Amino acid sequence: MNQPIEWLHRGAQSPFSQPGTQRIPNAIYSDQALHERELEAFFYRGHWCYVALECEIPNAGDFKATMIGERPVIVVRDRDGSINVLENRCAHRGAKFCQKEFGNAKVFVCPYHQWGYRLNGELAGVPMKNGVGGNGGMPDSFKLEDHNLQRLKCHVHNGIVFASFDENVEPFEQFLSAELLPYFNRTFDGRKLTLLGYNRQRIRGNWKLMQENIKDPYHPGLLHVFFVTFGLWRADQKSELRIDPRGRHAQMISTRNSGGENKEVTAGVTSFKQSLKLEDPRLIDVEGEPWWGGPTAVMQTVFPSVIIQQQVNSLSTRQIIPRGPAEFDFVWTHFGFADDTPEMTERRLKQANLFGPAGLVSLDDGEVIEYCQSATSAYPSGECVVDLGGVDNGVNSPHMVTETLIRGMYRYYRETLGL
Repeated sequence: MNQPIEWLHRGAQSPFSQPGTQRIPNAIYSDQALHERELEAFFYRGHWCYVALECEIPNAGDFKATMIGERPVIVVRDRDGSINVLENRCAHRGAKFCQKEFGNAKVFVCPYHQWGYRLNGELAGVPMKNGVGGNGGMPDSFKLEDHNLQRLKCHVHNGIVFASFDENVEPFEQFLSAELLPYFNRTFDGRKLTLLGYNRQRIRGNWKLMQENIKDPYHPGLLHVFFVTFGLWRADQKSELRIDPRGRHAQMISTRNSGGENKEVTAGVTSFKQSLKLEDPRLIDVEGEPWWGGPTAVMQTVFPSVIIQQQVNSLSTRQIIPRGPAEFDFVWTHFGFADDTPEMTERRLKQANLFGPAGLVSLDDGEVIEYCQSATSAYPSGECVVDLGGVDNGVNSPHMVTETLIRGMYRYYRETLGL
């Protein structure tokens, strides 16, 4: 069991050793009490969290069971075509009533005492409500409408679904920010989405490490053999980093090289394998998608719950589901567009092999995050260094040789938690 952080429980000084965001204390990746504060501040209040793509629940009654933070919820298509997000917790005795990950239902019935709920969360019926043979039953004061499921605030944006437990959460477009909406809408531009498949993995690391990983342009050209060798992502490429004004969300935008080697970015890099060749170049080439133009990769982190991936022609959401401070589930939903040709669908599926738990690229990320968790937990008094790119607290950048996006996230993190 991790020992509690003294500053958290006794009101002592923040563990961040400097006013700026260049140092991250190891302790924030392993403390249970801090983790519970994060869940409340980031997943249950003040934020929109990703729950689904519309194409996962196309028909009336279709549902998907998922999580926001560590709370189970259900995303369901109502009979009128609207989407509801409901807590997956019976209003009677608190049982998680929906165990299937996907399905179709006319009503939701709790297996414990058979309380039944409509697709909008309204309590429809209670067994023995009026007693049996004149005995028992609910009191006269019992009203069905007083025991509905909690219905979360829901926002559907061009096929992607977000929800919030917070009724007063800011409008979604404001939450995402005007600065980041253009590239978000580049992927979710209003065309109907189509589901291609899933990957799922459990990573033995703190959930924030994955948010950091996709705000970190420093590592891809060093850690990932495919990226540096085949020019999918290297420090010498045309690139741009965008961050929202509060520092929580970010976009890493890059245009791939046409091939060849830049000695400045490959010299001494052990992951660079000049001799590697591909039997099928379609694994990494990019077919023009004229409505996009320009960048061949846009990696977006929407804090705290999801990463939006566009790398060559591969598209996916990557949902982050915490499981305590030391591990999280990472769920990949691969998608395309309903108007894709069969050839484009095949291309998207082929390129999805770069990603996921055993992906030719993403395999590295899951493994190295576990390395980080293992050592930071063992040295809780230590700290991590994020100096690359200079002293700032999260700013836009015209290059990738910086850790500014991570610094921006911890600016927001410290402000929100009062550290």
